[in-house]
Amino acid sequence: MYLSSIVSLLPELNEAFFETLLMVGIGLLVALVVGMPLGIVLYVTDRGLFLEKQTVKVVVGMIVNLIRSIPFIILLVFLLPFTDFILGTTIGPLAASVSLSVAAIPFYARIVEAAAREIDRGVIEAAVAVGASPWMIIKDIILPEAKPGFISGLTITAISLIGYSAMAGTVGGGGIGDLAIRYGYYRYDDTVMFTTVIVLIVLVQLVQYIGDFIAKSVNKR
Repeated sequence: MYLSSIVSLLPELNEAFFETLLMVGIGLLVALVVGMPLGIVLYVTDRGLFLEKQTVKVVVGMIVNLIRSIPFIILLVFLLPFTDFILGTTIGPLAASVSLSVAAIPFYARIVEAAAREIDRGVIEAAVAVGASPWMIIKDIILPEAKPGFISGLTITAISLIGYSAMAGTVGGGGIGDLAIRYGYYRYDDTVMFTTVIVLIVLVQLVQYIGDFIAKSVNKR
């Protein structure tokens, strides 16, 4: 009976799985494009560094902390009007990706900042002493030296987004969370609930393994 239920569920489970991957993928891409530069800005504008600017540091830090302090389920509902404005809908994985992306940006930015702080400041000071430009320091020192930390942080962000994507199902965001709520919660189908939990666990483990493998591969220390 359990196997027959799983087989009948497979088409919807496959669709929900790829919707989850789509949401998480978009969120990670936005985190890389926006969150990484923000994290580097937070680092290089800190006291004693080559682009020290306390005003920028404080303003960007406050914005990042403000967004991070909002629980995702509240952020999800709060951003529904904005999502409707830019996409014309609040339903589906693309709509849920808006809130996921907004949540991912400050989350990853702080991880990038923390990873950059692990770099020996003496190396940066030496580069400044020989006349290296800020862009050269970022490109040739900060990015290569902190790459393992950036990749590990991206893995952590991906796992967090998988959890967030499940919450998006509460407002019709699609994905595995939506499937679990529609069948597992509203229809009291324990088979669906159990299956979706297993799928999420396997997905998280796979992401963690791949992330750890890549981070170790690029770590030259």
